[in-house]
Amino acid sequence: MHPYGLAFDGENIWSANNGDNSVTKVRTSDGSVLGKFPVGRTPFGVTFDGANIWVTNSADNNVMKLRASDGKNLGTFQVGQLPFWMAFDGSSIWVANSSEGTVTKLRAIDGKNLGTFDTGGSIALAFDGTYMWVTNYDKSNVVRLKLDGSNAGTFPVGANPLGVAFDGANIWVANTNSNSVTKLRSRDGATLGTFSVQGDPYGIAFDGVNIWVALSGSGIYNILRPSDGAILGFVQPYRSGQYAPTGLAFDGANMWGANGLGNNISKL
Repeated sequence: MHPYGLAFDGENIWSANNGDNSVTKVRTSDGSVLGKFPVGRTPFGVTFDGANIWVTNSADNNVMKLRASDGKNLGTFQVGQLPFWMAFDGSSIWVANSSEGTVTKLRAIDGKNLGTFDTGGSIALAFDGTYMWVTNYDKSNVVRLKLDGSNAGTFPVGANPLGVAFDGANIWVANTNSNSVTKLRSRDGATLGTFSVQGDPYGIAFDGVNIWVALSGSGIYNILRPSDGAILGFVQPYRSGQYAPTGLAFDGANMWGANGLGNNISKL
């Protein structure tokens, strides 16, 4: 119930089910459910480290590590208050602790805490190969961190940013309360444009060609051209009703969306 975060493990999509304290594993080829596994209270974000799935249990202030092959619990690790989204940098898991404005860095192999770093209002993260980018919802900016946790720049975006994604050269930020996305040059944080979308952007992802934005207020997904932010089209999975799209994940061929109020996920 109430899926929010999604992650792709190379073969399957994993969904964090906020409403029933579980994660679901879905085969991308045909949508078959391969398993549903219990986690902590109010799971929100989910990410893959190359072998295992990590889940934030936002009401428990911890994250859980599950073996991707069978969902076995490999450990539970304390982080900060109200953890939301996560990102993997190739060796460590970074967790946004939304209630205290910090991020926690955990070593992926064993969950060891490598540090907790102030950012101001952490919600979501994206790794660009060099820096970790963090959205600060309350301050309407993003912070760029070096991998030692030091601040490498703070950059203004639109009102109340949530999702963030990297397209190979630029950072894209979903500004939920200004109905826009902002494009920042990754190497220096320069604003390259702010582009209107169709209502309450939440999650954002890159499919190798285009930017996808989950619009929680309008129940649709916008597709943007990265070069100029033009809206190329939209996908509406349902004929009626508001399903509050939230998370996105690309499986190498198709984009998947979590419909937070629809109790399902869509292959787009």
